[in-house]
Amino acid sequence: MTEQPFLSRLRAGELTLMMGIRSARTPDAVRIAHATGHHAIMIDLEHSAMSVDVATQLAVTAHDIGLVPLVRIPEREYGMIGRLLDGGAQGIIAPRVETAEQALAIAQACRFAPRGQRSQLAMVPQLGMRPTPAAELNTKLDGDTVVVILLETPAGLANADQIAALDGVDMLAIGANDLTAEFGAPGLFDDPRVGEAVSASAGACRRHGKLLMVGGIADLSVLGTLSRLGACPLYLTGTDSDLLYAGALARTHQFTQWSGARR
Repeated sequence: MTEQPFLSRLRAGELTLMMGIRSARTPDAVRIAHATGHHAIMIDLEHSAMSVDVATQLAVTAHDIGLVPLVRIPEREYGMIGRLLDGGAQGIIAPRVETAEQALAIAQACRFAPRGQRSQLAMVPQLGMRPTPAAELNTKLDGDTVVVILLETPAGLANADQIAALDGVDMLAIGANDLTAEFGAPGLFDDPRVGEAVSASAGACRRHGKLLMVGGIADLSVLGTLSRLGACPLYLTGTDSDLLYAGALARTHQFTQWSGARR
């Protein structure tokens, strides 16, 4: 089977930019992501009150204009996975996973039998809502779906090798914000334990042919150091809410300077 293009891009070491969406409720944010050179979006249902319906509308828009739509589900919400994938999501990011058993449940929810237990259907937006025989649909969707397991605790890191070994898991990711909080050093991304976690997880991924992402770090110098320990070039540029705040702050600063210069 040909590898999923998004994963192939990352394995080739190509810079891949992803924008998070947690506040927007219309496809405008998706189109902005596309117009500004992003390659993927992460629709964040863990940290927002967004509905599944809105999330799938954003995902379908992304798919139709050539972006990869990944959805970060709420913690342990396995039942939501099938609805999101059926509605147009191309991948699932599962937060705060700590055991191989939890990771397996997520992977199986994303794959059809015999690899998993995803409920069968015949029509999805990714295939133009064309009624499609199960043998064709299952192979196509299983091959396109990306499963990302997010490690955010020492317990999760301790089981990284077992999780990376699972069939159906494509990528591990380290959530640096939650991890540093668990370490008792919130926001201190240059804490040596973060580098140790990245290095160990990267080793687990290499052993099992999987990819590793590091997320939650805006300081590019720190992110660059950690990436050189073995992370793939998938970077979250920011979420729509923090990008809007930064843009609004820059604009008010610009007007303040302009007004002062006129006096």
